Amino acid sequence: MRTFEKTHPWLTFTLDLGRARHDLWLMLGEAQAKCEYLANLPLRPATAKRLHELYLAKGALATTAIEGNTLTEEDALKLVEGRLSLPPSKEYLSQEINNIIEACNIIGTELLTGTNRGLLSVKKINEFNDLVLKNLELPEQIVPGKIRNYSVGVELVRYRAAPPDDCEYLLKRLCDWLNQERSRAPKGHKLAFALIRAVLAHLYLAWIHPYGDGNGRTARLVEFQILLDAGIPTIAAHLLSNHYNQTRNEYYKHLDQASKSGGNVIPFIQYAIEGFLDGLGEQMQKVSIEVLDIAWKDYVHEAFRDKKGKTARRQRQLALAISNKGQIIPKSEIRELSPRVAESYASKTAKTISRDLNSLVKMDIIEIRIEGVRAKKEKMLSFR
Repeated sequence: MRTFEKTHPWLTFTLDLGRARHDLWLMLGEAQAKCEYLANLPLRPATAKRLHELYLAKGALATTAIEGNTLTEEDALKLVEGRLSLPPSKEYLSQEINNIIEACNIIGTELLTGTNRGLLSVKKINEFNDLVLKNLELPEQIVPGKIRNYSVGVELVRYRAAPPDDCEYLLKRLCDWLNQERSRAPKGHKLAFALIRAVLAHLYLAWIHPYGDGNGRTARLVEFQILLDAGIPTIAAHLLSNHYNQTRNEYYKHLDQASKSGGNVIPFIQYAIEGFLDGLGEQMQKVSIEVLDIAWKDYVHEAFRDKKGKTARRQRQLALAISNKGQIIPKSEIRELSPRVAESYASKTAKTISRDLNSLVKMDIIEIRIEGVRAKKEKMLSFR
């Protein structure tokens, strides 16, 4: 008998989904449907790049913030874009986030090029830990990418990690289990079961705690690889990290209860999937706004397709400029909507502006109210 079987009997590497409530299955189905929708949504390259960078920044920050990093979301986004400068006393904070950004980019590139087939191994998880601790000042006994040979405790949940002599064995068991379950996912349910595997990987790595530092960050990278490998969109693959960070008290409570219950992982999975689904809803709102904007601008261009001349071009520019604001615009601010609009109306009178606005009203592109004008983008929402 190995030591962990006495000290950590809940590390069984089994899952009884028969204990799951029906609402968990409903949430998993909804999460898969929304991920498939996001994955197949046409977006302008610039928009897709912006959303990728935004959620990479959010995910990298969340991964480090839950362990004490104090930089802001704005700082993290500047790091992703390569334009953050910090004083020497705070450089370690940016290094922590940069390490996660680099690791996520490596995982994505390796999966895309096929150099990483998505299978987990002790070597791969060690590499993740090496990446998260790269260029950070650490106590002498902590070696990045090396499994600890001493006992540790997890203060926030008053938890004693798995015995050091068993850590490598337990990591091997975990990798074998997760790789086996990867091939067993029912046809048509790959994304839903990847979510379960990702949460289990995170939970078991938190329990085993195989490294001297960076265990949580390493667990979230494993989670990220599992989700990305299954086809979950990049922007959604960071959502679990965001959820854990935003609800960290609940996170530590569920983590603690999972071990004290003797290894009942279902409540932790339920908690994680609920948060993932909430994050997906927020993402879909953002993406829907972008899709609506694309459809609306196509509609405006189509409305002017048969209209020629300077007047039509000026009115089309005005319609698009009003659309870009996404709010009611006072008539007095029309000339200031954009440089192109300012140039078009530089030599025009207020009557010309009024006439052009009335033309756009007749085309049912804008609405004039007492407080100003607005684009009628709701026309594109045909089924509401």
